[in-house]
Amino acid sequence: MELRGCVALVTGGASGIGLQYARHLLLAGLKGVVLADLERGRAVFQRTDVTKPQHLREAFAKAYDEFGRLDIVINNAGILNDAQWELQIDINVTAVVRCTQLAMELMSRGGGGGGGGGGGVVLNVASVLGLAPLAGCPVYVATKHAVVGLSRSYGTQFHWQRTGVRVVALCPGVTHTQLIAQAGGRQPDPDQGALAVRELAALPQQRPEHVAAAALHVLRAAPNGSVWVAEGGEPAYQLRFPHRTQLLTNESEFTLPSWLGEGL
Repeated sequence: MELRGCVALVTGGASGIGLQYARHLLLAGLKGVVLADLERGRAVFQRTDVTKPQHLREAFAKAYDEFGRLDIVINNAGILNDAQWELQIDINVTAVVRCTQLAMELMSRGGGGGGGGGGGVVLNVASVLGLAPLAGCPVYVATKHAVVGLSRSYGTQFHWQRTGVRVVALCPGVTHTQLIAQAGGRQPDPDQGALAVRELAALPQQRPEHVAAAALHVLRAAPNGSVWVAEGGEPAYQLRFPHRTQLLTNESEFTLPSWLGEGL
């Protein structure tokens, strides 16, 4: 996919990784970006509560109103807060489902989005914690497993043929953001919070710009339905999931993030 001249919508784009997505996309030559809490140049602010369906529709409408098209949607908004697990599911799962469905509806080839129906790409931000268990934040882990499964399932030939929208997932490793910094205090009790801090600290670390650089590579080149890992500041790589028959015969080609082979 050629990024120059495209228009993107980034949920949760006020800070951290989301802000870096916007910056890297604009440097890559995008026509414009719609995101929260940033109002400058080719970036347009749209106040959005992703748990409210009407807010999401208004964010999509903003892209078409301002730029006349929409090519990329990055579902980045998320929280790590098992103490408020219902809200965590609303933001990390329900909002991602709604936003993915809206993207496929409005960006669909020949669809009613008002931007020419040229198709596009949805990048759903999961996590390496969506690939393995973690005792300190089990509900967060479950939400990220859901994002991986959602992206793989919408990224099948059936949906591609109907919409022309590519759906892929990016699984960042532990990244220096407020989400990680505050994780210990957002668990149901102090013991679980302390465990979450220890587990997260043991994993490879990176900065938000590392994830943003990986996202650009994924947007340009990732096959439909693929899942990518960006951890420890290293280049992103694609996971190879086993086929059902391989699971039955133990002939698996599943490539794990480096730390998963060590056990927790």
